[in-house]
Amino acid sequence: MRTAIALLAPLALLLLLAVVAGFIGYGVLLLVGDVLPLAKLVSKITLVLLLLSVWPLKHYLRLDWSNFGFASREVFFRQMGWGFLLGLASLLPVLIVLYGLGVHVWDDSRVWSVNKVAEKLGLGLFFSLLIGVGEELLFRGLLLTALRRVLPLSIAVVLSSLYYAALHFLKSTSLIPYAELTPFSGMKLLGEAFGSWLNPDILTALIALLVVGCFLATIRLRWTESLGLCVGCHAAWVWQIKVFRDFFNVNLQSKLLYLVNTYYDGVIGPLVSVWLLLVLAGVRFGLVGGSRAH
Repeated sequence: MRTAIALLAPLALLLLLAVVAGFIGYGVLLLVGDVLPLAKLVSKITLVLLLLSVWPLKHYLRLDWSNFGFASREVFFRQMGWGFLLGLASLLPVLIVLYGLGVHVWDDSRVWSVNKVAEKLGLGLFFSLLIGVGEELLFRGLLLTALRRVLPLSIAVVLSSLYYAALHFLKSTSLIPYAELTPFSGMKLLGEAFGSWLNPDILTALIALLVVGCFLATIRLRWTESLGLCVGCHAAWVWQIKVFRDFFNVNLQSKLLYLVNTYYDGVIGPLVSVWLLLVLAGVRFGLVGGSRAH
């Protein structure tokens, strides 16, 4: 029974917060007018609520920040730097290979200046760091730590990674006209968003993100208080993908297009899965022995 609760509790929390976000989103649009599609607003509010849930859940589970993997401030920022280098080293070879194989091609339709390039790189890095901190706090911090208490370690790693991967595809694309919005419009969007998990087009990207989650969880558990490494690595990955999407296009005529998932971002896909599995196979996990990780 305890195991079943552990398996389903994250999904139940996500569902609850998404429902709440639907009502909040409707109220916000009622107050400020037709400034944003409800689907996009609900998605953002859900993410904010998930992040805010960390603090009451931390208290409820009687955790401290070291349990999440946080080191001292100085060590944490040093870890972020090393993690960022790891992220560059682990994804850049994939991008180079994809470009060399003609799966990615330079977008020559855009004109760039030095200032514009610097702005794109800087803003991309800023938002990538925000994403890295938020998602690692949730998945390799709170969720992995909580699941380890009640599940075998390997299952906790895979399950937390599966939730991490699945959240990327919890999206609704329906545009409900402002005049037709009701307090329950969010429920319609919610059904569509959860139904997107059944879309076969996401499969290779879902598997790749599952492997990414396991890779980051391995880092988190391999060294004590190492969440900073995960944040840096995650941020570097997001940053490189953002840069790719600004400067390159996916060559839809390539015979090797199956190496990436074009439904998602044109980078994540089978090649990333195989590459990271090879990296993981060459690393001693060190997942047993509680003295090595919190």
